[in-house]
Amino acid sequence: MSRHVSQNKMLRHLSGLWLLVFSAAMFGQPGSGVVRGVVTDESGALVPGAKVTVSNASGPVKSVTAAGDGNYSVTGIPPGKYLVQAASPGLVQAQPATVDVSGGLQPVSLNLQLRVAAEKQEVTVQENPGPTISVDPSQNAGALILRGADLDALSDDPDDLQADLQALAGPAAGPSGGQIYIDGFTGGTLPAKDSIREIRINQNPFSPEFDKLGYGRIEILTKPGSDKFHGNVNFNFGDDVFNSRNPYAQAKAPFLQREYGGTLSGPISHKASFFLDVFDRDIHNGNIINAFTVNPTTLAENPFNTVFVAPQNRLRVSPRVDYQLSKNNTLTVRYGFTRNNIQDQGVGNLSLTQRAVHQLNTDQTVQVVETAVLSSKVINETRFQLYHTNSNQLANFDLPTINVQGSFNGGGSQIGHSIDTENHYELQNYTTVASGVHSWKFGIRVRAVTIDNISPANFNGTFSFFGGYAPTLDANFQPVVPGIICDPSNPNPTGCENITSLDRYQRTLVFQQMGLAPSALQLLGGGASQFSISAGNPLINVNQVDIGTYVGDDWRVKPNFTLSLGLRYETQTNIHDYRDWAPRIGFAWAPGQSKNNPRPKLVLRGGFGIFYDRFGEQNVETADRYNGITQQSYVVTNPDFYPNIPSISQLGQFLTTQKTYEIASNLRAPYIMQSAITAERQLPRNTTVSVSYLNSHGLHELRSQDINAPLEGTYTRPGTGVYPYGNVGPILLMESAGLFNQNMMIANVRSQINSKISLNGFYMLGRSYSNTDGVNTVPASPYSMTGEYAPSALDIRNRGLIAGSITTKWDIRLAPFITMNSGAPFDIISGTDPYGTTLFYARPGIATSANIPGVISTPYGLLDPNPKPGEAILPRDFGRSPGQIMVNLRLAKTFGFGPAREGNPGRGSGGGGGGGDRGRGPGGMRGMPGMGGPGGFGGGGGATNRRYNLTLSVQVRNLLNHVNPGPINGTLTSPLFGQSNTLAGGFGAFAESGNNRRLELQMRFTF
Repeated sequence: MSRHVSQNKMLRHLSGLWLLVFSAAMFGQPGSGVVRGVVTDESGALVPGAKVTVSNASGPVKSVTAAGDGNYSVTGIPPGKYLVQAASPGLVQAQPATVDVSGGLQPVSLNLQLRVAAEKQEVTVQENPGPTISVDPSQNAGALILRGADLDALSDDPDDLQADLQALAGPAAGPSGGQIYIDGFTGGTLPAKDSIREIRINQNPFSPEFDKLGYGRIEILTKPGSDKFHGNVNFNFGDDVFNSRNPYAQAKAPFLQREYGGTLSGPISHKASFFLDVFDRDIHNGNIINAFTVNPTTLAENPFNTVFVAPQNRLRVSPRVDYQLSKNNTLTVRYGFTRNNIQDQGVGNLSLTQRAVHQLNTDQTVQVVETAVLSSKVINETRFQLYHTNSNQLANFDLPTINVQGSFNGGGSQIGHSIDTENHYELQNYTTVASGVHSWKFGIRVRAVTIDNISPANFNGTFSFFGGYAPTLDANFQPVVPGIICDPSNPNPTGCENITSLDRYQRTLVFQQMGLAPSALQLLGGGASQFSISAGNPLINVNQVDIGTYVGDDWRVKPNFTLSLGLRYETQTNIHDYRDWAPRIGFAWAPGQSKNNPRPKLVLRGGFGIFYDRFGEQNVETADRYNGITQQSYVVTNPDFYPNIPSISQLGQFLTTQKTYEIASNLRAPYIMQSAITAERQLPRNTTVSVSYLNSHGLHELRSQDINAPLEGTYTRPGTGVYPYGNVGPILLMESAGLFNQNMMIANVRSQINSKISLNGFYMLGRSYSNTDGVNTVPASPYSMTGEYAPSALDIRNRGLIAGSITTKWDIRLAPFITMNSGAPFDIISGTDPYGTTLFYARPGIATSANIPGVISTPYGLLDPNPKPGEAILPRDFGRSPGQIMVNLRLAKTFGFGPAREGNPGRGSGGGGGGGDRGRGPGGMRGMPGMGGPGGFGGGGGATNRRYNLTLSVQVRNLLNHVNPGPINGTLTSPLFGQSNTLAGGFGAFAESGNNRRLELQMRFTF
């Protein structure tokens, strides 16, 4: 089946849009008495948010803030000669520029260039005027800008840093999650913190330049080179002696962390500079195994709890070169190499040590950016990225898997020896045209990916044990009612009972030791519930291309009113969908703002946009692999050969089925229509507050459907049932029929209380409902969608964050980072297969009486693991996990020595220089809704007025040692049902939380 989009239709759409773009760019007439231009750094990259001041002999006349794309415009200037000076944190202008304003119709064009101030990089906190509000997009209150000291307040470890950034972004990014852009490119590896110049979160949420939802979008800009040599070396150390025990572990897990890093930046020639970052991390992280197993000697059911060390090493090297090709053209080349060597991955929680896998992952990134200032009004950027990844995974033991649902996972890992090689290509061309009160932006992005994947997954086979309905046994494992046969469709309360998955596994071992025949063993509730094994060609190749093009205009209708209009079009290969038009609109209005009152006290913002989500290449890979031809995935129900593994040819002796995947022919890209309204208010004492309401309505969300489930009422036990396509097994059809709805209220407060205290925080109240949580969601019942529309995985009703910077006596700096949220929903499944699909996705029925045979009394009500015809089914995601609170704190003190710096001493590290890679900012539309004015929350390492600085710091995660339970076990027939057996996980290297409170000692030397 061909999945290629009609090229003729695509070309017609693109050509029509580009005609609109170029014709629109010709509108708009310049005003009089105006000085305008663009602020760039020495690499030619645009500098957003720079302060531009126009002065004469009497002093400053007018000041403005450059927009998010680096453009500025100073209007209403009387005729005369003036000096124009621009500044931005960490950047300075060599000398003021002189202009002559004639007062005629033609505005004065003046581009300003800043350079990195290596010896003046620090900016005193006293110089920070505090947060303000404005109709400018770079000033909307929810756009959190982190640079310099703000970054120092976050973790140095890249995995902890990513977790912190996701917490800052919040849950408003929709079902597909937030998008991280690194130097303007999608995908890639998060760079080391020392190489990050600036992070922008939730900025310009309705810009047509971006495909993903703006709320939750994270943009990371890396540092360019500098005109003088400077750098740092740093070392972080952690040991379990400083940490607290994981309460789910009987013994304290071992932990050893050693991180080394450094940067060096400086000139190569008068036209070129470089920046080099190196980071190496060694972690011996203790994983907790907390499961229920059967003692191999006594065959008794016992809890199994132990700790296990999984060493890993991460190396990251990333050089960058900025070169001035000509007066108006710059070139930036950045390379990154990452190597992750992880031993004994996959062990922990319910997975025993035999499940260990050795992972060796590498990635390489090449970015090339050319920036051209075509005129005083037109800037063009061409960007290219190649992101190459290679993942090599090898199971420690070549054994079949034993999966006892919700109890333990034993045997070997079924990953085998898997190799995945991917190449991600991305080409962008973006143009900005300043034309009077209009600022036009248009561009195109083309992405392509090639995947070569070798995956012998489950080639060794898996035995699965599930709960069920079986005879009640006495202490000697004999049925209390001899000869009884237990049928879940006709329950018998006198001699039958519900058994757990572990009970079934235990009975299997006991009855095999007794020498019972497989048929007798199964009648007594023993034997594996299912055996699955794959065979065929492990190699699969996938290619995919997607295109996105856009046009947008920021129209300053009045000085206090901005209207932003945009249109985006997207399409891709592998699905038949060419209708993905995405209009965007936004406004910002400051009532009461005038010439006599230039600083508004109130700004109202609003916006609407459509955002598409691409159908991922991983879904195409799954459908191509498990199509029944490339690979075969065999399933045997109630096998009688455990623990022996039959050959593929021998499987013909048993009743086998296959699980296959298909992509619906009418599948289209899912999209979300999001609207927002925001009120921002300037309060006394350098404080801003904003309140936003967001509504998101998602259509065509992805899910899967078993289109070969047995017809309703025809299945009673294995071997029965009438199937639409014959009893060949489940056919999972990926379709775009899901629905998503989300409503959120967001309150944001930011305050520069005084020169020593800066605080930032937000509170979110939300409600998210859907009938799918992604393409792997399958309805519990193949006959009805009743109960599927329920709380989504994003339905965290309350979420809050407090962060800031507090400078105490002796210049000791405290940087708290506190997150709080209520519990996330979780699904409750029965652990049985009442519909004969072999998928075990069913949810229990809601019983009306405790006297009904087989009913289980739970904290969630009376549940029936074998629902009867007509019995109501428990809704999806009915359970609710406990809430979480995490208090992190960084404490730092800086000692300065050596000769004094030129200029002012600093207490907070300013931002680095502007970067070529999307150094111009997100580019998007003015006046978009936000949650408050942009800015960071201070804190971190700081500096002195000396050339050399030594910073000693301590970072503690979970300072209060609060226990945050992890996911709740939702399998009704598991011995751990309704319980958590692990801590809420971290990210990456800290996904397995071996310790509850973790402390790091840090040392940093800068010059």
